[in-house]
Amino acid sequence: MSVTEPDLSELIDEATEGWRIRPLQARPGFLIRRLHQIHVALFLEECASEGLTPVQYSVLTALDQMGAVEQAALSRAVGLDRTNVAEVIVRLERRLFVRRRPSPEDRRMKLAILTEIGRAALKRVERSASRAHERTLAALPPERRERFLEDLAALVENSNSKSRSPVGG
Repeated sequence: MSVTEPDLSELIDEATEGWRIRPLQARPGFLIRRLHQIHVALFLEECASEGLTPVQYSVLTALDQMGAVEQAALSRAVGLDRTNVAEVIVRLERRLFVRRRPSPEDRRMKLAILTEIGRAALKRVERSASRAHERTLAALPPERRERFLEDLAALVENSNSKSRSPVGG
């Protein structure tokens, strides 16, 4: 190692010290978690009439966009593990928003399908969900909102593979 190159442990120590002196409320993990909590509260408030959670809304939206889909593909589309997707599907199936049927290619696999009742619920909740999104971003000036979303997308895309439930693939 040359004398001019900093030791990796020194760089880590500098970064650690920088985060250590930053107040908890100014750290990215804390802020991201709080923003998520706030968005969920706004979403639940706006969408109370339909009684949908943000995750259920995501699953319905994915089914609307993807058509009949196997649970593993749906899991990758919404970034949830297969067990959680299965639980959401059961809840949505009870409400007749989704139905399942065996895959024609592999009878052991089940396809999830958005029903007309589910499609109607999704349509009814769209305006409310849009208000929740707008309220989440309302503190930013309009000219900064798109950039904020682009930055969030870049952060997620860059670390997607590190997630327990990566999106895509």
